[in-house]
Amino acid sequence: MKIRSRAATAITAALLAAVLAACSSNTDTSPDTASGEGSGDLTVSHVHGLGIDPADGRLYVATHEGVIALADDGTAQRVGDTADYMGFTVIGPKTFLGSGHPAEGSGDHGNRGLIQSTDSGKTWKTLSLGGTTDFHSLEYAHNTVYGYDSTRGLLRVSADRTSWDDRAELAALDIAVSPKDRDVVLATTQDGVAASTDGGRKFRAGAGQVLAFLSWPAADALYGVDLAGGLHRSTDGGTSWQKTGTVPGGQPQALTAVDAKRVLVATQDGVYESRDGGRTFTRRLPMSSAEGH
Repeated sequence: MKIRSRAATAITAALLAAVLAACSSNTDTSPDTASGEGSGDLTVSHVHGLGIDPADGRLYVATHEGVIALADDGTAQRVGDTADYMGFTVIGPKTFLGSGHPAEGSGDHGNRGLIQSTDSGKTWKTLSLGGTTDFHSLEYAHNTVYGYDSTRGLLRVSADRTSWDDRAELAALDIAVSPKDRDVVLATTQDGVAASTDGGRKFRAGAGQVLAFLSWPAADALYGVDLAGGLHRSTDGGTSWQKTGTVPGGQPQALTAVDAKRVLVATQDGVYESRDGGRTFTRRLPMSSAEGH
């Protein structure tokens, strides 16, 4: 079936209001380096994306106040501007894709479309859709970009990062693409996980486990986090789920599974990492605000 969205109104408060903190217009002008535990003056109020750069092995955190690099010793450093990075994914060494809103006073488009960095987040270039599109979820799989366009409630797909194929309209919070089959796309909705088997042209109605965010690093390791921070794993592409643990810190803000065992999750009070599939977690970076906005 085709699930339509009018400015995402079909998403209930349980998904949007509880998970997406309001993005204010304030930008951070504080110092650019700090310690991860007790991050000093480096503001981290809301996280939109997480990833590991293969070039240096550091954790990169896309936030409302810019992209922050976190070393193993806990040192956190803002690597570029103070823009609001919404959709975010690491696609290769030093190569990130993103979307969102510019830093205050930059003069850039209010909606940045698809942007790319080839220097680990220090600088960004608009590739397409600047001024028209704000991707709240970006996935890179099978040499293809899958993006959820929050401005239109629409899944869009691009093989060259410049031209786009508009696919299903749906009210979703996050998407995930099968690492095995480019045509299998999942989306989190108010009714559960919605599935497509034709590359996102049509989705079945959401059903089963209600999740906020998804990440699919291996065919038999699909992860999802629910509204209370419960981490779930599916080995059959989302047909069934098993809870593996609970992420500390309350409501989730972002999820990235690096592989079948290593999972990164941002919640209201920090960024957490698990090396055992979600059974235990270590906090890598605290939030500056418990409210997350």
